[in-house]
Amino acid sequence: MPVFRAISRTAVAGTAAGALATGLFVAVPGQASAKPRNWLNCSSEHSPKRAERLETKLRKAVGGRSGTMSFALYDREHRIGCYYGTGRHYDSASTVKVTIVAALLRTAQKQKRELTARERSLARAAITRSDNDAATALWRRLGRARVQGLLDAVGMRATRLDPGGHWGLTRTTAVDQLRLLIMLTRKGDVLTGESRRHLLALMSQVVRGQRWGTPAGVSSKTKVRVKNGWLPRATHGWRVHSLGIFGDERRDYMIAVLTHDNPSLQYGITSIERVSRVVHGTLVPESNARWIPTPHPPEIGDGSAPFDVDRPAED
Repeated sequence: MPVFRAISRTAVAGTAAGALATGLFVAVPGQASAKPRNWLNCSSEHSPKRAERLETKLRKAVGGRSGTMSFALYDREHRIGCYYGTGRHYDSASTVKVTIVAALLRTAQKQKRELTARERSLARAAITRSDNDAATALWRRLGRARVQGLLDAVGMRATRLDPGGHWGLTRTTAVDQLRLLIMLTRKGDVLTGESRRHLLALMSQVVRGQRWGTPAGVSSKTKVRVKNGWLPRATHGWRVHSLGIFGDERRDYMIAVLTHDNPSLQYGITSIERVSRVVHGTLVPESNARWIPTPHPPEIGDGSAPFDVDRPAED
């Protein structure tokens, strides 16, 4: 079972990924090595029955699907933490662009300045259109050390930048991506409120063709922030990922779903959306009444990394 940790407001203010919540009990998965690869658990001391229903439905959603999947979610109102296959690492593909832009904002903060017009333009293109040239330009401006500094500040200890310098081959986990999403939605010492709002606004303006995945099944009345990654490679087939933040400061929840070994992009999207519809329908039942349809993109990768490069063995 996950361990429940009470995190005080003072502790959160002083620790970067503090992270997971303010003054709430947060379900934290135990040591990944001690759990089966497909270990799934949803827990909450505040809403145990809802957490149990969610876990039961998620087991059905992931059942019978080929490929490899991990997900992590957190609902602040019901204080539910849910984790599946969290010991696995994945090539980040374009989801790492959220990390890159967060590192840009943190760098500007530390330099006590606003983003330049060029930086704003590059950040917008990288997030809203998943522009690879823009992401590469920001990556080069920042340098590896500043991106690593952001990872350290958030507490993303399982995330590793690619030794060869390919930002799309950053190796990450669903739990680390959840930590990033939670950081973006609560006060802390990593990003200021202005910086967080800037990045969240960009994630809310992602072009329609890239708004598949975790938004599937969400209510048309719910605010959506999303960033996806979709990359085919010589090993592990298609990597298909989706990060989503839903709601506002009064009531929000977030989901990080990472997959690989998918035979096609659409297969990976379908697997993610089976999970997403269960999450939205269980946490916000009214979302089933008027949910937003998602697009069906062509079977073309996001171009975030070469099809094949030499690298250490993957897990």
